[in-house]
Amino acid sequence: MVATMGTASSLVSPGEVIEDGYGGEGGEACEIPVEVKPKARLLRSSFRRGPRVIGASFKSTGSVDLEYAAEYERLRKEYEIFRVSKNNEISSMQKKEAKLDEENKRLRAELQALQKTYQKILREKESALEAKYQAMERAATFEHDRDKVKRQFKIFRETKEKEIQDLLRAKRDLEAKLQQLQAQGIQVYDPNDSDSDDNQTTVTAAGTQCEYWTGGVLGSEPSMGSMMQLQQTFRGPEFAHSLIDVEGPFANVSRDDWDAAVASLLQVSPHVPQALWSNTVRCYLIFTQETKAELDVFIKKHSSGLRRMCEGLGHFYLNVCFPEENAASYAVERRQEIERSSVCVLLLKSTVTSSVVEDCEEAFVNNPDGHPLVLYLRTEEDHNLTGPIRQLLEQVNAADKAAKVKVVDHGGSAEEGAELIYAQLEKVIKQELLGLEGAEVDSKDSGIDEGREEDSGDVLWDLHDEQEQIESYQQACNSTTSQLGFQKYIDRLNDMIAAPPPTPPLLVSGGPGSGKSLLLSKWVELQQKQSPNTLFLYHFVGRPLSTSSEPVLIIKRLTIKLLQHFWSISGLSMEPSKILEEFPRWLERLSARHQGNIIIIIDSIDQIQQAERHMKWLIDPLPVNVRVVVSVNVETCPQAWRLWPTLHLDPFSPREIRSVVNAECQSLDLKLTKDQEKKLERHCRSASTCNALYVTLLARMITSSRSCWSQEKSLEQCLQCQDTMSLYRLALKMTLNSLSTDRERHIMREILCLVCASHNGVSESEVLDLFPEVELPLVSSLLYRLNRLCIATLRCGLIRFQHLQAWEAVRLEFLGGGSSCATYREKLIHYFNQQLSQDLVTWRVADELPWLLQQQEDRTKLQLSLLNLFVSQNLYKRGHFSELLAYWQYVGKDKSSMAAEYFDSLKHYEKSCESEDSMTKLANLYETLGRFLKDLGLPSQAVAPLQRSLEIRETALDPDHPSVARSLHQLAGVYVQWKKYGNAEQLYKQALEISENAYGAEHASVARELESLAMLYQKQNKYEQAEKLRKRSVKIRQKTARQKGHMYGFTLLRRRALQLEELTLGKDSADCAKTLNELGVLYYLQNNLDAAKVFLTRSLEMRQRALGPDHPDCAQSLNNLAALHTERREYETAEDMYERALEIRKKALSPDHPSLAYTLKHLAMLYKRRGKLEKAVPLYELSLEIREKSFGPKHPSVATALVNLAVIYCQLKKHGDALPLYKRALKVYEDSLGRSHPRVGETLKNLAVLSYEKGDFEKAAELYKRAMEIKEAEPSLVCGNAPSRHSSSGDTFSLRGPAPVPHVPR
Repeated sequence: MVATMGTASSLVSPGEVIEDGYGGEGGEACEIPVEVKPKARLLRSSFRRGPRVIGASFKSTGSVDLEYAAEYERLRKEYEIFRVSKNNEISSMQKKEAKLDEENKRLRAELQALQKTYQKILREKESALEAKYQAMERAATFEHDRDKVKRQFKIFRETKEKEIQDLLRAKRDLEAKLQQLQAQGIQVYDPNDSDSDDNQTTVTAAGTQCEYWTGGVLGSEPSMGSMMQLQQTFRGPEFAHSLIDVEGPFANVSRDDWDAAVASLLQVSPHVPQALWSNTVRCYLIFTQETKAELDVFIKKHSSGLRRMCEGLGHFYLNVCFPEENAASYAVERRQEIERSSVCVLLLKSTVTSSVVEDCEEAFVNNPDGHPLVLYLRTEEDHNLTGPIRQLLEQVNAADKAAKVKVVDHGGSAEEGAELIYAQLEKVIKQELLGLEGAEVDSKDSGIDEGREEDSGDVLWDLHDEQEQIESYQQACNSTTSQLGFQKYIDRLNDMIAAPPPTPPLLVSGGPGSGKSLLLSKWVELQQKQSPNTLFLYHFVGRPLSTSSEPVLIIKRLTIKLLQHFWSISGLSMEPSKILEEFPRWLERLSARHQGNIIIIIDSIDQIQQAERHMKWLIDPLPVNVRVVVSVNVETCPQAWRLWPTLHLDPFSPREIRSVVNAECQSLDLKLTKDQEKKLERHCRSASTCNALYVTLLARMITSSRSCWSQEKSLEQCLQCQDTMSLYRLALKMTLNSLSTDRERHIMREILCLVCASHNGVSESEVLDLFPEVELPLVSSLLYRLNRLCIATLRCGLIRFQHLQAWEAVRLEFLGGGSSCATYREKLIHYFNQQLSQDLVTWRVADELPWLLQQQEDRTKLQLSLLNLFVSQNLYKRGHFSELLAYWQYVGKDKSSMAAEYFDSLKHYEKSCESEDSMTKLANLYETLGRFLKDLGLPSQAVAPLQRSLEIRETALDPDHPSVARSLHQLAGVYVQWKKYGNAEQLYKQALEISENAYGAEHASVARELESLAMLYQKQNKYEQAEKLRKRSVKIRQKTARQKGHMYGFTLLRRRALQLEELTLGKDSADCAKTLNELGVLYYLQNNLDAAKVFLTRSLEMRQRALGPDHPDCAQSLNNLAALHTERREYETAEDMYERALEIRKKALSPDHPSLAYTLKHLAMLYKRRGKLEKAVPLYELSLEIREKSFGPKHPSVATALVNLAVIYCQLKKHGDALPLYKRALKVYEDSLGRSHPRVGETLKNLAVLSYEKGDFEKAAELYKRAMEIKEAEPSLVCGNAPSRHSSSGDTFSLRGPAPVPHVPR
């Protein structure tokens, strides 16, 4: 018991409190086993607190406890078994779940693999179907080509006999002409003595210098007859230039001599009109008080029209007249202005003054060949001419050997007289000064730019930059200082150039004003005479930040000048970085083809922005026959360049100083005293006082006849100046003091400050606009003084500083070191903004306004000015691509956001376009934007504007207008970038066809398309096809180069060519008629319809006389004239001519000839326009038949013809005939272009209208809904997809937008 009690008490710790489950109070714990659960009533009651009953048995209590323990053990075991079984079940379920997950994953993977396989099979199926369709299309094309070749061979065989007869007849005619020429004592060149394929006969009148250009073919479309005539005609070059004398080597040259001959003539390119002094049409007006009324009316009412016309063509216009009352005080200026004037107008009535007589003698009697003269003579019935007037008129008439005087005899009012003067003057300016053959020029959208751009292919060239360079060179050559002391340097230059290769660039160094530019100009002038085979490329860099110091423009100009000598300008990139990178490669390639040396001269190269970085090509080894000469300021020469061979210009010696001063004194009949000479000699001994510029300026200041100081005082003041800058500042003060009024001083200061603040200078007409109270005599007098003192000069019509030091002196003297520049820039910005608001976007606005806004750091206004589409177009078309790009970068726009800005601006502008003229301008803007984006490397964004341009031109002009070919050409260039060569080839071929139809087979435009096609074939490794096209292109390029002699001035040369053709070959010849036709088309394209009509009519009449009225060439002339009459809305005449052309072509050409289809189409369109639908139907039917034969029944062009015919049937209410045609067209479009192509949508819309008219409203609604779905699915313009509707040729591909990643065809 004791043991039991002890055991029990040991199981529970004393002092623990347990709660009684039956409501008893808590007490001290009894000692019980810990495992036993207090569930049994008996057990718990036995442990209640309270007094223990004496005599109770412990045995019974222990036995109950043991029984419960056994029960507990049993339950515990059961629980354990249950727990283990359930755990086993859970683990089994988890294993099953894991197994199912794994199976699920495997099945998913299999499903994905199956889906991929399915997609792959689907793609393969689609590509197989596409390959099948392409193969079928190629097979159809092959069949068509084979049939076409068979037909052509048949025609060729049938017509050969006729050609042989024609050739025999032509041979007899030539033999007869030859005998006549020999009988007249004219020498005839024997073609057998030449190795040339091109030269056949050269006719040279004995003892005369002959000027001859060959005339190219420019027709609406080529014909076999015209090609046959081409083979018969004289083709021989007596090669000379219209502006320079060329003797000796250019007579009877062989083909091998042509390269040297053309290169020599190209030295003067581009052509700058010689009648214009510094790019300005200066009209010198000589009048008396009696004719002042006419003068006032002319200046107020009419001269603005002449100015607009000239500025639209890139020239300035200026009226120059000196009032009688103060004419005597401007004697020197009058002489200078007469010398510079382009045309003089003399207004007389009954009396003359001494100044009028002096001006007349200077202008016409002493220099009769100098200027055209418009003589306005006001006569009255009861009034006879006085003695002095009669005498003056007799003098002028006697001196007028070249018939340059145009007389206007008038007896009415002053207003009528002014109008007659205006009409005569306009004619003189157009015909004699600008060579426009009396062209009606639209000043806002000149045809000249179009021609110029067409002429030079894709390269955009600024004539003003070129003229500035020519004038810089000429002014330096004409300087009197350049003849002094330079012979020793010239000899050393010659020795260094003659050194054996490889030769690094030659450095000509010296201080500011040491005469580097003068030396280089003089050396080039001498070298050009002594080494005719050497090609000289020069560039004179102006002041920093001007256009002439822009590195990309410099290198582009040099590259184009280089390429120009080899008749090819294609392949030149417009991207600024690429232009700089590719120049050395071009230099290497072209120098290998040049027989003589190539010398590149860059003056003041250190003034170029970041010269060392942009001129890295100078450090590389140069080709063996290339020499480079650069001049630098010794203080700013980059360190790396100092290692090159250097020619340093020494200061003037005392003898040279005396020579310069004496030359200036002699020109003014002055003489310095011995004492003054000694003072000068003592003063000019330091490095800063004995350079060429300092000495010249000093000599002119002390000999100035208009100085406010005596000669002694002038010398004394000058000798206090120890450098050129201080001398220039003294010269400015001296000029200001010499002016008589404060107003004149203010004007001089303002002009110089405006020139200083501008980008490239200001023109005289701009000065007169900016200061309305100022008259030209004062401006002329100021410029004369400033030019005399080497401060300012006129270059390309703009007032500029002669030297960098003059610019710096004005900045310091008048602008406080540049702090006041902003005020003058604002004045110029206000002036050019006014011009913008009047829709006058000239080259000057585009050059100045964005630059000025950039200098003012006004990004908002700069962006607005760039978004004026005509400003950006002007900059881009003149080749200022890098400048335009730099402006946008400054604004903070990347390429994509810039493109989006232009699109938005164009869309906004398009809303205001209604007239045909505005739509033409809009098409030009879209094309410019497309080209710009393509050059930027954004072809996907370039497609949209180019396609929109194409659409507008096809709609507003004509699907076969030459400008459509330009759009196609540019669009093809984008597809080439994407490597979509098939699409590009189609577009190039269409452009080629249109160019040949418009210009003839031997035009520069045709050569351009041939070159593009050749490059395309070369990319596809089709070398044989490429070589054939390239050879044909080179022949055309060579021929056009020989015709023109240079790239520009082509209109003057065409006119000269015509005169020579007529003189040499006689009035009635096929070749002369061809030239007349070419001139007619040229003027038609410039919108000068009157001149075009004259030439085309003469061409037709000559062809009818020379070839017979039924010759295909007569049809060509009729076709061109009909197009011209259609343009003028003279539909009846046009219809008659088209009908005659169609009749000739039906007889002379095969039934499926393209020229026949061309005439059919245009006559049908004319009938339709005039409401003669019944007459149009057979023509549309015949056109459909020709297209089916030419292209096959499933070609989109056939579908277009079907739609045209169906439209006519609908208009005639023949709905039953129209329906099957529409359905067939829809099927062809869907099969060839795809079910979602815009043309499918247009055809569905037409079908819907037809169904509606027939009463089938349900069908109409269904068709219209589908048409709208296609229209809505068309991507927006910004995404790149306005589809072309060009249907004149086979456009078998869809113009849907390309994917973002270009797809390379397999």
